[in-house]
Amino acid sequence: MATDGRGPGDRPALSRCTTLDRDSFARDHWAQRPLFTRAAELGQDFSDLFSSDDVDELVSSRALRTPFVRMAKEGEVLPPARFTAPGGFGAEVGDQLSSEKVLAEFSDGATLVLQGLHRTWPPIAEFTRRLSAELGHPCQVNAYITPASSRGFDPHYDVHDVFVLQIAGEKHWRIHEPVHPDPLRDQPWSDHREAVAARATEAPAIDAVFRPGDALYLPRGWIHSAEALGGVSVHLTIGVAAYTRHEVVQEAIAHAADAVALRASLPLGFDPDDVEALRPIVDDTLDALRAALDDPSLRPALATAVSERLSARRRSDSPPAPVRPLATVEAAGALSTDTAVVVRPGLRPRVTTEVETVTVRLPRKAIALPIAARAAVSRLVDGTAVRVGDLPELDEASAVVVARRLLREGVVVLAST
Repeated sequence: MATDGRGPGDRPALSRCTTLDRDSFARDHWAQRPLFTRAAELGQDFSDLFSSDDVDELVSSRALRTPFVRMAKEGEVLPPARFTAPGGFGAEVGDQLSSEKVLAEFSDGATLVLQGLHRTWPPIAEFTRRLSAELGHPCQVNAYITPASSRGFDPHYDVHDVFVLQIAGEKHWRIHEPVHPDPLRDQPWSDHREAVAARATEAPAIDAVFRPGDALYLPRGWIHSAEALGGVSVHLTIGVAAYTRHEVVQEAIAHAADAVALRASLPLGFDPDDVEALRPIVDDTLDALRAALDDPSLRPALATAVSERLSARRRSDSPPAPVRPLATVEAAGALSTDTAVVVRPGLRPRVTTEVETVTVRLPRKAIALPIAARAAVSRLVDGTAVRVGDLPELDEASAVVVARRLLREGVVVLAST
């Protein structure tokens, strides 16, 4: 466990995956090369996040449904009917996980994959939110539970970066350099199946047995496969959907395309099958695109557009912490000047000021308040806890009204004590 006097949950999330500081990790490994770290170096394990008992609870007691679960054997994904069934009277939905079917398939060598644990298991949900905030890229978490001496999937690469956290048992990993570096989301490993298979026969860049508490960072595109050894293996795979320069290119082209030369129609009677006739059209179009992109007036607007595009994606990709409806209604009714509140973790609201109102803007709604509440609203969403009675520029009664409104709208939550 942690040796710095704090529990593992108190540590920055990235520091649980590597011994490097953030700047060193960014410089030497992020999107470049793998990093494997032993549990002894990390000084902790991951038992507070997940365990074998937690797997059994999810399988037996939580009525998980597809696509939150899948199974695979010797590289092939099993049909859901092999491990799902209706849950009896009052729960007849047929795609629920069947503990009996899972037992049969697992005993026969199939790997169990619990998907989206950042949505179904609270300790992992909190850890994932913190890691995503530190990385600046959205994260999701799957658990892979593999029987002894079994492999789940053939050598392959992922189109996202991953952190692997070994929870229980031992697993032999072989990792090879990419055949298609930095693949985009629509460039799966199956597009390069033969090259991946050939690379997997070469000497691996990492050939190691992972034990509980070990951690691996693996950039997208790196080829990997794993096999459980003498007992059941449980590991978490944290997928990081890195935003890429491709997003900047898409936005740049979208803005540049508004140039007159790029809005022009193609010639009358052109034949799309005539490659030779199209070549000069393509050349002229690329010249016009370069000219449009070289326009200095485009740069400020482009930076703003990229910011808006990625901000919108991030709000969509990384939902805020959930609210507790019943507890929130009760807390709103009991709210007083002594109540401490804080902006809802992961919400990232935008605040705009109009002539007579201050507006808190969320992806699906906007909350308008009187302009007199501008300073109080800014304080409420700045990321630190505040006592309602300490909100600036409002009397106590008005401060309670504003805080209660934002609590009921899910903008703020009660601060932990």
